[in-house]
Parts: sequence; C-alpha cells; structure tokens
Amino acid sequence: MIKAIASVALPVDEVLEIKKHRIMPDKKTEGKKKRISIVTGIHGDELEGQYVCFELSRRIAEQKDKLTGIVDIYPAMNPLGIDSITRGIPGFDLDMNRLFPGNSEGDMTEYLAARIVKDVQGSDLCIDIHASNIYLTEIPQIRINELHKERLVPLAMEANVDFVWVHGASTVLESTFAHSLNTKNVPTLVVEMGVGMRITKSYCSQLVDGIFCMMAKLGIWQGETITPRVPIVSEDPDDVSYLNASTSGVFVPDVKHWEMLKKGDLIGHIIDPLRGRVLDEVLSPVDGILFTIREYPIVDEGSLIGRLLRREAMQARDVTEV
Repeated sequence: MIKAIASVALPVDEVLEIKKHRIMPDKKTEGKKKRISIVTGIHGDELEGQYVCFELSRRIAEQKDKLTGIVDIYPAMNPLGIDSITRGIPGFDLDMNRLFPGNSEGDMTEYLAARIVKDVQGSDLCIDIHASNIYLTEIPQIRINELHKERLVPLAMEANVDFVWVHGASTVLESTFAHSLNTKNVPTLVVEMGVGMRITKSYCSQLVDGIFCMMAKLGIWQGETITPRVPIVSEDPDDVSYLNASTSGVFVPDVKHWEMLKKGDLIGHIIDPLRGRVLDEVLSPVDGILFTIREYPIVDEGSLIGRLLRREAMQARDVTEV
C-alpha cells in the first residue's frame, strides 16, 4: 500500500508529497503486529538507501508468506532534494536533519518534519539510512549516540555491518531525526555507508541481509536469514585517528578501503598537476584499519582524507582480522 504521509502545495499547481510503502503480511494474526520502519532520503544527495528500499521490497515480495509483521518503507523523506541532487531542502538552504522533531504549526519544512516523526512514531525499530557525502567513502557502519548505547548496541549487532561507532553526545544531534525518535522511545539506528550521489550495490545488499536479521529478531520475518557478521564496536574517542591534508592539491590514494595498515605505511600522495610535483606523502599515523577514505580528489589544507580505527582498539575487542 502506497500512502502519502505529508502533502504541501507548491507554486505552479504542484504538490510536494512524502510517501511510504507499507507492506503487510497476508496472514491474519491475533494481537498487535511488530513494525519496522526503513527511512532514507533525508539528504537528497545520499542515494545508497534507494537501492536498499528496492531490494528489501523485492525480497519480501518473493516470500510474502514469511512476513509476520509490518514493514514501512520511506524512500524519499526529502523528495525535492533527491530530484535536484541537493543535500538540503532546495529553496530553503536547510539541512532537513536539523529540523526534527519539527512543528505541525510551523513553516513548510517544520511541518514536514513533524508529520514524518508522527508517522514513524510507534515503530518497534527504525533504520535511518545515510550515505557519506561526495567527498568520502564509508564502510557500512552504524553510528550511535552514547546517550542511547545501552539500548541500541545490541540491536546494531544484528545489522550485518562492519563497524559500530558510539560517539559522544552533542547538542547539534538533538535536532536530528534519529535523536528525536530515540527520545520518543522508538529505537533508531543510523546507518552510514558508501559515497554521495552513488549506489554501492554490495554495501546495500549487505545491509538488506542485516535488516532481515533484525526483522527475524523482532518476530517480523520467519524466512531464512544469514548469520550476521560481528562488527567492531568502538566507544572510546581515542580509538579513531583522523587524516587531514597538509596542503592543497589532488589526492591520489595508493591503498584500498577497509585495509589494515601499519604506522608509516603509504596511504597516498597529494600532487600538483601544474608543476608535476608530489607535494606530500600521506602516511598512516598509527597501526589500524582504514574505514573512511577520500573519494573526491581535490583537497584543501585541512581537508579530511581518511579515518583509521587503531589496532589497539581492535585487539582490546579480540578482533584479529577483517
């Protein structure tokens, strides 16, 4: 069933609609059905979630008899942004993920945010899918605010991601979709994976496998599932080492994403195309695994090139290989 959860009139007789696809089980069961909500498209230039929504719907349709709960799929929370390949809401210069929980009596953007929260509220689990921006590639990971880690980390262990990053509380997070729902007692996991404006099918399929595992855990799915991979869990801010460009130029990587490195290993070069010179060798500052790497080559001094999870953090959690 396709339903518009919010509708706003636009100029020139157009209408902005935010839609969801509700998938219900064919079998009638007694009692309240469990519900999972899959949300993506809050940022219009993050498209990885589009394929997740497609693949999840397709797989459920193939074995609809195995569905025992409700699956709500919201592929385009910011349809104007997706249509224009714009991160925020076009015409308003606003990041939609800084508007929640919204205000039903406010302007158009606040109204839309409030309608979204109201519709998703009541879910037993919500997955908020994001990609990275156009500059960086991320391995499939879940990011959790430390305020909600006790409840969310066990759920994240079923998601089939590579990394669970528990980060510190910050006031800016209070206006995000995930924070708003978690404070309203809707457990919400934030997924980051891939790169902006692209679809990485392998990452998307990996997450869809994990969503079915979570659905099975909730009692929403009775079909076969994989055994989810065990993610590395980081809770200490010192676990992560950041790489920033020492100079402006063009960054050319020499290593692969999710590669184990030793301190001093070459990660890439920053080059000057005009003079044909190497401006800097980017070396690993620690022993660790590269879980974020620069995708867009042009860098300025201070630009983020990558992130490494320190080997000590992995050894402390008995992770010996990836």
